[in-house]
Amino acid sequence: MAVPDFQSFMLPLLQAVDDGKEYNLSEVVDKLVEQFQLSDEDKKELLPSGRKTRVDDRAGWAQTYLRKAGLLERTGRGKFRITARGLEILKSNPDKINVKFLKQFSEF
Repeated sequence: MAVPDFQSFMLPLLQAVDDGKEYNLSEVVDKLVEQFQLSDEDKKELLPSGRKTRVDDRAGWAQTYLRKAGLLERTGRGKFRITARGLEILKSNPDKINVKFLKQFSEF
């Protein structure tokens, strides 16, 4: 399976941190890799720059967008957690979260 686009990572990322604990992105990437059943080759696939894996890049962009919409918050350098808004969104059981969905939030 190819690495999904960053929007496909949004809902699973939010679900992975729904316990309210503080996380760093690498912890969440491990959960996403497992959920999407990515192969070792997929996990190691680099961007054209050769500096970052595609999985890390996609998860990073998903996290950035969720943070801009107020569903995640930074808690320190490289650390984040879900917000009350993020928990409310998960309770509404959305089919997916994408850029169009996030546009409903004025901060975004």
